Amino acid sequence: MTDRTAAVTRETAETDVAVTLDLDGDGEHTVDTGIGFFDHMLAAFAKHGLFDVTVRCDGDLDVDDHHTVEDVGIALGAAFSEAVGEKRGIQRFADRRVPLDEAVASVVVDVSGRAVYEFDGGFSQPTVGGLTSRMAAHFWRTFATHAAVTLHCGVDGENAHHEIEALFKGVGRAVDDATRIDQRRAGETPSTKGDL
Repeated sequence: MTDRTAAVTRETAETDVAVTLDLDGDGEHTVDTGIGFFDHMLAAFAKHGLFDVTVRCDGDLDVDDHHTVEDVGIALGAAFSEAVGEKRGIQRFADRRVPLDEAVASVVVDVSGRAVYEFDGGFSQPTVGGLTSRMAAHFWRTFATHAAVTLHCGVDGENAHHEIEALFKGVGRAVDDATRIDQRRAGETPSTKGDL
């Protein structure tokens, strides 16, 4: 099987980001964005998706969390797009419902080459740790755009920590399922068009 890894860097006046991704990893992760709860969520994504991930971001957190979260989403999405490559043999579609106590996240993904993001729901508290709750949805919108995937997400619950964590775990599981190699496809692109 082809090596499905990528390394992406992004440097702007607002952030300096470095990301590595291995789609066929073991869930190993090293994450340092300066936002503890966001680090925890990226670790949950890696662990539950069985992706080996490193993320380092030095951002302008003295302004707010927006640039850091968005630019990590850009870099991780770009790394995903590079790592998945021509998408030969992948499952392509997947869906997961993941609970965390009272909260439930629903995730549907199509590794389609088309960037679409829909989010249904909201977060019960405006912040969790140093993360503005709505930035969790914005992160996945940014990821979907730069990964060129269709991603439909929803959350329901009473505790924003649980809602966001269920969302990150759910995306990890769904993306892992969608990128798994199906031996029956024998390296073919999963599309009637022959290309994604």
